[in-house]
Amino acid sequence: MTNGAGDIQRTKLARTGLAGMFDGVAVSGDLEIRKPDRRLFELAATRCGVSLADGGWMVGDNPTGDIGGGQRAGLGTIWLRGRPWPDELAAPHHVVDDVTDAITTLLNETE
Repeated sequence: MTNGAGDIQRTKLARTGLAGMFDGVAVSGDLEIRKPDRRLFELAATRCGVSLADGGWMVGDNPTGDIGGGQRAGLGTIWLRGRPWPDELAAPHHVVDDVTDAITTLLNETE
């Protein structure tokens, strides 16, 4: 799930070589809804064959859109540190410095 123009985001995903590893993709530019709107989180979960009630994780670098949206959707959250953290936002479950740290954290959480 990502905010942005659908064609640009799909090109990015294809260039990584990871596109085939995802059960579902939800791009805000295709849907006219953006994070932190809970509906985008719900749609992403549905496209992956699950419900938000099943739990899950949101990993992102945007405190409000990614982490705040994930918190409101009932997900565990992992913040990729970088942007300033807003004082009014609850802390994420985990804070990491890069994507590999996020993957390690996710693997540890799902054991």
